Amino acid sequence: MARRAETIELAVLGLLHEAPMHGYELRKRLNLMLGWGRLLSYGSLYPALKRMLRTGLITETTVSTTPVTRRPRIVYEVTEEGKLEFKRLMSEVGPAAWEDDTFGIRFAFFGRTDMEIRLRVLEGRRTRLQERLDRVQSDLSRTQKEVDRYAVELQRHGVESVEREVRWLSDLIDAERERPAEAPEDLSTPGESK
Repeated sequence: MARRAETIELAVLGLLHEAPMHGYELRKRLNLMLGWGRLLSYGSLYPALKRMLRTGLITETTVSTTPVTRRPRIVYEVTEEGKLEFKRLMSEVGPAAWEDDTFGIRFAFFGRTDMEIRLRVLEGRRTRLQERLDRVQSDLSRTQKEVDRYAVELQRHGVESVEREVRWLSDLIDAERERPAEAPEDLSTPGESK
């Protein structure tokens, strides 16, 4: 499965753990998670939902309409297979877990993973960014004399952004290590037996 499709799948499964949702609400919540720079289109969301329906990760229910909405709404809900897949995806640690495209989504659901996994993902992300920072700083010192001041300022801004994220990650890692070990949040719904 393509990485972007798997990221959308992870995000949808995570959101549906909170409550059943219709497509518009899912898209709205996903766009809030992804941030202003990476909006998710319906053209990406609905094929992912159809694929997840085919594989049994989610179910759909048609809800009757009100006079205002006219069309029936389809509400999506996570299945037991979907809960297991979400848990599997959240427990994976490796380069895909700390890349730019997936880190934010995984981080949004960190409360549902154990501390060891959180630490490994945070440390992997910090290492990846530190490597990127070292490379960019090296390039910046070589090219500073070859480009105009605005290009240099843009590069400097990029360096400062990565440095800020590395500090943030270091603070999170320190805080994780200082916390007592805890179990991940319970993913069952109220009234559901464990």
